[in-house]
Amino acid sequence: MSEENFMDKLMGEIDVVKRHLQILKIIQREGPIGIIKLSEKTGLPSHKVRYSLRVLETHHLVEPSANGAIITEKTENFMHTLGKAIEEIERKVKELAEDVPR
Repeated sequence: MSEENFMDKLMGEIDVVKRHLQILKIIQREGPIGIIKLSEKTGLPSHKVRYSLRVLETHHLVEPSANGAIITEKTENFMHTLGKAIEEIERKVKELAEDVPR
């Protein structure tokens, strides 16, 4: 795998996590909310919204309801844990940056 493909893949994964978080925050703020409304609010195509919902549901962060997706009791703890995980990622990226010649 070339460096370019490696970095593209890494950046793509970050973008997907960002999208999942964006959708989760909207559901937390405005749920219950459906795919079409989420698509309108995010500007994302419905297939990407559907995929994010499936991932969030797999991790028990959202669940379907008759009126659209809603958060679960695990969402608040996840958001807190995510903040700590991002801080750890930032620390590791800074360490990596120090090791990379400029």
